[in-house]
Amino acid sequence: MDEIKQLVADIKQKKLKPIYLLMGEESYYVDKISDFIEASVLSEEEKGFNQMVLYGRDITVEDIVSQAKRYPMMAEYQVVIVKEAQDLSRQIDKLTDYAKQPQPSTILVLNYKYKTVDKRKAIYKAIKKTGVVFESKKLYENQVADWIRRVLSPKSYSITPKAAQMLVEFLGTDLSKINNELEKLQIILLKDTQITPDHIEENIGISKDYNNFELRKAIGSRNVLKAQKIVKYFADNPKDNPMVVTVSLLFSFFSQLLHIHGMNDKNPRSVASALKINPYFVEEYLVAVRNYPMKKVSANIAILREFDVKSKGVGANAVPQGDLLKELLVLLMQ
Repeated sequence: MDEIKQLVADIKQKKLKPIYLLMGEESYYVDKISDFIEASVLSEEEKGFNQMVLYGRDITVEDIVSQAKRYPMMAEYQVVIVKEAQDLSRQIDKLTDYAKQPQPSTILVLNYKYKTVDKRKAIYKAIKKTGVVFESKKLYENQVADWIRRVLSPKSYSITPKAAQMLVEFLGTDLSKINNELEKLQIILLKDTQITPDHIEENIGISKDYNNFELRKAIGSRNVLKAQKIVKYFADNPKDNPMVVTVSLLFSFFSQLLHIHGMNDKNPRSVASALKINPYFVEEYLVAVRNYPMKKVSANIAILREFDVKSKGVGANAVPQGDLLKELLVLLMQ
């Protein structure tokens, strides 16, 4: 976050570089920084002649160089933004010569999303020397809830831990998707509202009672009745609750329990750090460790591997996924 703040501050103060390589698995900050450059470097009057947006799938590196070598018209800079620059990955090396001696009056922005440029290559080293390289890395699952709170706080919203976890369970760690849903909630809810599981359920459509998060908790606490209700709900709504996702999350859960069993220090803070989970949910894991000895945890991991294959249609083509899920629940909790 400090790197992003400094980068934005420099752009605001017109401490500009001739090339910005914005890359990484997490597209959210790549888009945000690129959009900020697009919106703020040139005035509205200057943009008409001096701002160009290109798309990697439609151009070549030669096109980029040709555009970048132009001089601005009645402005100090021209801005050339290449979106989806990762589509040029096979020819990106051809940009090396330009990167070594970039046009001082051009601000070239390369949005290289979902992957990174090899740091050993000449193109990376050239841009690193003459411009800015920003790498946006995927957040760990336990970091996303804190990120959600940081995004909401300046906008006068807060969120409960469970509501944040529901978003992560449903949307994964894709910050762009999560931010889109948060923006929808901000349109609907008044400022100073604390976003709760009820708000998530009512406005985004994620059930607060019947989801993988609640199933994991029910299995961990050996609440058979609740787990059966959730599995029945999943069986009745298979499109919204694909078994392959449930199996994957449960496999991760029992793998984490195995990790805890192997730890000498089971202090909640140590567990949260080792497993990279939100401290709010550590007690749930410790309860599960008490309920499932190491031998049973290991057996359940083997069961989940088997059902992972079955959930993908291998060896169980004729069995409805709802029935498979019910069978899995019995085996895990017996």
